[in-house]
Amino acid sequence: MPLGVVLFTVLAIVRCALGTYTDPSVLDACPGYHATNVATSGPNLTASLALAGEACNVYGSDIQTLSLQVTYETTTRIHVKITDADETRYEVPESVLPRPLADPSVDPSTAAIQFNYTASPFSFTIYRMSTGEALFSTASHALIFESQYLRVKTDLPKDPNLYGLGEHTETFRLPTENLTRTLWSRDAYGVGNGTNLYGNHPIYFEHRLSGTHGVFLLNSNGMDIKVVTNDEGSSLEYDVIGGVLDLYFLAGSEIDPTEVTRQYAEVVGTPAEVPYWSFGFHQCRYGYTDYVEVANVIVNYSNADIPLETMWTDIDYMYNRRIFTVDPDYFPITRMREIVNYLHDHDQHYVLMTDPAIAYAPNENYSTFDRGSAADVWLKAENGSYFLGVVWPGVTVFPDWFNPDIQDFWTNEFQLFYNPEYGIDIDGAWIDMNEPSSFCDVPCTDPFQQAIENDDPPARTTLPPAPNTPIFGDEYRKRALSKREYTGPENLLNPPYMINNAAGDLSNRTSYTTATHANGMVEYNTHNLFGTMMSTATHNAMLARRPGLRTLVVTRSTFAGAGTKVQKWLGDNLSDWEHYRNSISGILSMASVFHVPMAGADICGYGDDTTETLCARWATLGAFYPFMRNHNTIGTIDQEFYRWPTVAQAARSAIDMRYRLIDYIYTAFHQASVDGTPILNPLFYKYPQDSNTFGIDLQFLFGPSILVSPVTEENATSVSMYLPDDIFYDFNTFQPVRGNGSYVDLEVNLTSIPVHIRGGVILPLRAQSAMTTTALRQQDFEIVIAPGLDGSASGSLYLDDGVSITPNATTEVSVTYDNGAVTINGTYGYNPGVGISRIVLLNVDEPTSAALNGRDLTDSVSYDPSTKVLEITVDLPFNQNVSVQIA
Repeated sequence: MPLGVVLFTVLAIVRCALGTYTDPSVLDACPGYHATNVATSGPNLTASLALAGEACNVYGSDIQTLSLQVTYETTTRIHVKITDADETRYEVPESVLPRPLADPSVDPSTAAIQFNYTASPFSFTIYRMSTGEALFSTASHALIFESQYLRVKTDLPKDPNLYGLGEHTETFRLPTENLTRTLWSRDAYGVGNGTNLYGNHPIYFEHRLSGTHGVFLLNSNGMDIKVVTNDEGSSLEYDVIGGVLDLYFLAGSEIDPTEVTRQYAEVVGTPAEVPYWSFGFHQCRYGYTDYVEVANVIVNYSNADIPLETMWTDIDYMYNRRIFTVDPDYFPITRMREIVNYLHDHDQHYVLMTDPAIAYAPNENYSTFDRGSAADVWLKAENGSYFLGVVWPGVTVFPDWFNPDIQDFWTNEFQLFYNPEYGIDIDGAWIDMNEPSSFCDVPCTDPFQQAIENDDPPARTTLPPAPNTPIFGDEYRKRALSKREYTGPENLLNPPYMINNAAGDLSNRTSYTTATHANGMVEYNTHNLFGTMMSTATHNAMLARRPGLRTLVVTRSTFAGAGTKVQKWLGDNLSDWEHYRNSISGILSMASVFHVPMAGADICGYGDDTTETLCARWATLGAFYPFMRNHNTIGTIDQEFYRWPTVAQAARSAIDMRYRLIDYIYTAFHQASVDGTPILNPLFYKYPQDSNTFGIDLQFLFGPSILVSPVTEENATSVSMYLPDDIFYDFNTFQPVRGNGSYVDLEVNLTSIPVHIRGGVILPLRAQSAMTTTALRQQDFEIVIAPGLDGSASGSLYLDDGVSITPNATTEVSVTYDNGAVTINGTYGYNPGVGISRIVLLNVDEPTSAALNGRDLTDSVSYDPSTKVLEITVDLPFNQNVSVQIA
């Protein structure tokens, strides 16, 4: 018997104790496969892979014959797929992630990246055509393919610059010494560092001075991805417990790192556009005791002059934590409708929580459970009965998102409960606990007893308010009362290879891996898709409520491609500085790698008590998350921004900047929806040759041009800000700052955050902020020109009605500046009803003349020699091309 096989036999005896094999040399000693019957036809290569020697049978039996298919799908994308030649295996369904179309006319010889292989033993290399460097190479690393264990490994440069492989709380540039990234969705309160979290995005970008490329493994099974750097170099290894090896290699670019993001969008889809109002500030907490407290929070924000766009309510409003219900004593439907009416009358919005777990309540007149049971849409246990978990309502069932009738059921529940005529007219949806989460550990033999021990659903701890308690004043009370009320075969549990799941067994605190869908699929394979499938169903339900309007559906659990439908928050963080700091990495990963750009973390922290200093700093940082929401949990101190004077002032100042920039970031979101250009940018995206930027994740670019440098240390009154070799401008003072590839120390008071405009850009800003986004859209624009080192600048602006999926009219404008000439050109289909009040030109000498479309403007010019800022009052309607000449 070969020595390698002997070693494996010995190791197998202690596998349960060790959990996984960790010695890569042992795995590399496996025989791998021989490539035979190789055939090429245009952009396609196919081959059979036959086991090349005596099987190692690492975690089961090696599959004897595999099928290889290689396709040059575009000149920048190669698709490599390896699967069992004789048996059909699980793959991510196209209904969940549609496959990108391939161009049959691609000539491989002209592609930016090339596939090369060695037949015996089989290995392959993806290399960049222009430089000849290997981007992904399995040479000397045996391919292992078993029923419940797949292994492929590549060499990497030493200390590689890797980004992605999430959701995670590691640094944005992944650590590469003994890193194990585990992909298996779990309820991760406290989002522990280095553990698997809520979402799964098996994509990584690797950046080199010679270019940036990407690798995407389309597989939803649990997996460990191991990155190791030692004296011999670096490697990346996938250890996957099922499915197939379905790899997409993206050439990226030698010049522009953002090109790889656009290529990835061609595979998983471009991000959805979101409603304009969703960029406003959102407030929520778990633990608002009743409708009176919710109403008071709304009023208190207004009294504090802090813009509040959207009020949210967590599961507190439900009766016994049952979705699609309200507690008649604490959140009666008439009073809830009164709150919604008040918000809508003040151009504000409302969002409610909807969880996937549905109370198991036979013979209790719980209509949602009864209708779902009648339609037979619940996830099933292995024996065909309902799969039962324990969540907030107690014992629960879970929707089967693969059931052919599930969308009709889910849409109907939304139509009934969130009905504008007799229900609660929500503007967006919030879905949580959709990993799916269950409070039951394996073995959950008696969920009913577990629910009793957990005290689920929890009892109320306060007395209900009097049903006629006034809120908002008599006008809204009478209006609400006038409405009618609502009446409204393998070892799936313990696979041979155990991934590094922080929750322990795969089925711990979630649905069992043996749970079965209507189409026969099991949760072992589809677990990581549950959150995204719920997200899609909820998006569709919201569309049915308001046809033609963009949705806001904020979810916790995501898979690759989720951003085409939904938005994301980073889950149950804690009120501490570590979570404050790693939120930056989290939103960078979501927005600049995973294509889920409308992302944010719970501002001031979700768990534990925040502090005044932390909350003030977090209010300023959170203003530059794409999704800005304050949210904390029950049993912690109140942390609405108005609770402390310093936090209130910090919030006002930061929201003022955010709101003036909304059209700029809205334009960036539109561009992302068109081609996948990232919403947020790590510094290396814009400075790819500056190696100092590769690991920076405590600064970032909001959109393409706004550099945000938050204070990240407790009690600090200064920040060390890295400035690449470029020119920047202070957002508030317009003072130029010349970067030279080094750190600059800035003094920062408690209510401010350093924000700079990158040189060479033109910003379309609202001339002033407002209390709501509706009022903001009534403010004129000002055009701020920040010349680059060459003296030129450019920018763009996209406008539409802010809510329609397919707007009837749009305005798209480009603005350039060069040699004293400002040119505004575009198409003006959408009339914003406002104009351009002024043009502000930074870091220029005093002019002697100015003309607008040939008309003298000298009397409309003001110049400050101390700041070198030129202001030109133009007061133009936003419906025409403009030329301004300054001399």
